[in-house]
Amino acid sequence: MNLIRAVSGLLLTSAILGGSGAVLAQQKLVPAQSEIVFVSKQMGVPVEGRFKKFDAQISFNPSKPETSKIAFTVDTGSATLGVPETDAELPKATWFNVPKFPQATFQSSSVKGLGAGKFEVAGKLSIKGLSRDVVVPVTLTQSGAATTAVGTFSLKRLAFKIGENEWSDTAMVADDVQVKFKLALTGVGKL
Repeated sequence: MNLIRAVSGLLLTSAILGGSGAVLAQQKLVPAQSEIVFVSKQMGVPVEGRFKKFDAQISFNPSKPETSKIAFTVDTGSATLGVPETDAELPKATWFNVPKFPQATFQSSSVKGLGAGKFEVAGKLSIKGLSRDVVVPVTLTQSGAATTAVGTFSLKRLAFKIGENEWSDTAMVADDVQVKFKLALTGVGKL
């Protein structure tokens, strides 16, 4: 479940990144200053995880967000809950099935400007070979040449078959996973 959240977070991050760049060749994600976190509830208790490896291809025009394109990839094998025993389970077929599906992806279909640095990025999130439409709210802020994209969205882990078989019981692991991201970007034009 946490892996699903992480993947979703990465995909959202991708969407955020797409909403923040101005020139494709110069727009870049700064992974060392970025994070994708997923939060699920296990037996009612929030559990936080993260993805450690992700990347994005961004073409974003702040003055014409509708022309923007965002593509994001997340290494599903980089999901961690910070507990070695649990982390060893995440790559298995029941959860992320990393040998068969090593990456989760997000591809934008539209970017809509909402004003005041806020954007809505719609697109396809694909995890474990299953694609779903998602809409990710993104807020951009700038300080000098640095742009930061933040956002939060929810997804249903079972829609992506994350946590199959005995783990599909939502009393044990909730179906809802919250994905939070903070993406550091360079090369984005003035908002």
